[in-house]
Amino acid sequence: MFEQTFKNIDGVLRNEAGCTTELDYTEQTSWMLFLKYLDDLEQERAMEAELVGKTYEFIIDEAHHWSNWAAPKKEDGSFDHDKALTGDDLIDYMDDELFPYLKGFKQRATSPDTIEYKIGEIFGEIKNKFQSGYSLRDALELMDALRFRSQKEKHELSHLYEAKIKNMGNAGRNGGEYYTPRPLIRAMIQVIKPKIGERIYDGAVGSAGFLCEAHDYLRQGKLTTSQLKKLQTKTFYGKEKKSLAYVIAIMNMILHGIDAPNIIHTNTLAENLADVQEKDRFDIILANPPFGGGERKEVQQNFPIKSGETAYLFLQHFVKHLKAGGRGAVVIKNTFLSNGDAMALRKELLENCNLHTVLDCPGGTFLGAGVKTVVLFFEKGVPTRKVWYYQLDPGRNMGKTNPLNDDDLKEFVELQASFADSEKSWSVDVADANAENFNFAVKNPNTPEEAPLREPEHIIAEIVSLDANSADILANIRGML
Repeated sequence: MFEQTFKNIDGVLRNEAGCTTELDYTEQTSWMLFLKYLDDLEQERAMEAELVGKTYEFIIDEAHHWSNWAAPKKEDGSFDHDKALTGDDLIDYMDDELFPYLKGFKQRATSPDTIEYKIGEIFGEIKNKFQSGYSLRDALELMDALRFRSQKEKHELSHLYEAKIKNMGNAGRNGGEYYTPRPLIRAMIQVIKPKIGERIYDGAVGSAGFLCEAHDYLRQGKLTTSQLKKLQTKTFYGKEKKSLAYVIAIMNMILHGIDAPNIIHTNTLAENLADVQEKDRFDIILANPPFGGGERKEVQQNFPIKSGETAYLFLQHFVKHLKAGGRGAVVIKNTFLSNGDAMALRKELLENCNLHTVLDCPGGTFLGAGVKTVVLFFEKGVPTRKVWYYQLDPGRNMGKTNPLNDDDLKEFVELQASFADSEKSWSVDVADANAENFNFAVKNPNTPEEAPLREPEHIIAEIVSLDANSADILANIRGML
C-alpha cells in the first residue's frame, strides 16, 4: 500500500511546474513526510501520556497541527473538504505562515540536540516548490494515508525512502553524490565490526546511508533499554554542508529509528584541525567524501597538507577525528594510491595509521559516475607494515539494471577476516613499495601477463610471410594434382 502511495505522490510531483528533477521530488516528499511523521509521533506521545494521567505538551502548536491544515477530518474520521485549504489559499498559508513558523524553532530551541532544533534547521533550508495549491492538496491527501505507528510501518517506509534516494542518485548530474551503493556500505561495516558503545562518525554524511546501515547492523538481536538509548542519543554523528542532503539525512535517520539525529548542518572542512580535542574524536569513521570540488584557499589553511582535492582534505579530517585505536573505512578515488599530488598524504596515512586493507572497486560501482574508486580500511596509532589488497570483480558489466549486490562482496568480507591470498587478493609489505613517493598502487600479481602490443611493421611482415607460405602450399598442391 505504501509503495503505491509513494508512486502516486511522484505522479503528482511530475505534473507540478515547480518540480522538474528527481532531486526536487525527493526534497518535496521529504518535508511532507517529516511533518506527517512528526504529527504521528506527537499523537502517539499524547496518547501514552493520557494513559498514565499526564498531559503531553505538543511541540507544534494546535493552529499548525497536521490535522488542522493538511488533513482536517470530520467527526466520522472522513476527510473534511470544506475545511481543507486549497489553491492559492494553501500556497499562501505554506509560504507566509507555516514555513516561517517552523523555521523559527531554531531560535526557540534549547539545544541543537533537540527535535525542535532539527525542525528549525530543516525549514530554514528547504523551500516549498509547489506552485499549484491543487497539486499540493492532492499530495497532502496521499501523504496522510501513510502511518508511522508500528516498527513494521517505519521499516517499510525506510525501504521506500531509500529507494527514492537511490533513484535520485541514478538520475545523474549531482544526484549521485548523495548515494553510495548499500551493498558496499554493508561490506565496509562488516569489516569494521562496530560495537554498541562506540561512537560512529561521517563528516560527509550525504543521505546518511553509512549511519543508517550501521544502525541496522547494531540493532540486530535483543537489546537492553540502556543499549537502545545509547543507539538513539550517543552513537551516530554526522556533518553535511548541502541543504538538500542535510534534510534527506535527517529524514532517513528518523525513518531508521533515530528520533533526533546528531547531524549538524555545516561545512565540515571549515573546521581548523589544530582545534580538534580528544572529546571531538570518534571510535569509527565510515564515509564516502565528495571528489574533486576544490575548496577556497582559506579553507585549505585549516589543514597541514594543502590540497585542491576535497577528498584529500576530508581524509585528513577523518584521521584527525579518530581516537587512538579507532577504525576507519573511507571511499576515495583510486588515483590516491599513486598520484604525486597525494604523496605527502599517503606518507602521513602510512606512518600514522595501519592501512591494513585496500578494496579495489571496478568501474560502474557508483552508478552514473565513471570514477574508479578504492576503499581504504585503517586503524589509527600504529604504522602500516603490510597492506592486503582485494580486486573486486563481479564478472559482469555493472549498470542501473545490473548494480552491485551483497553477493558480489561476500568473498571479500570472508577473505579479509584472515587476509587470505587468492586469485583476487594478495599482500604487499610496505617496505617493498616505492619509498621515494610512497606509491602503493600495486597490480594484481595473480593476473596473467598480457602479451605486449606489437608494432605495425611487425604485424605487416608476419602477414606477408603467411601469404608467402600459403602461396607455396597452394603451388605444391597443384603440382601433386
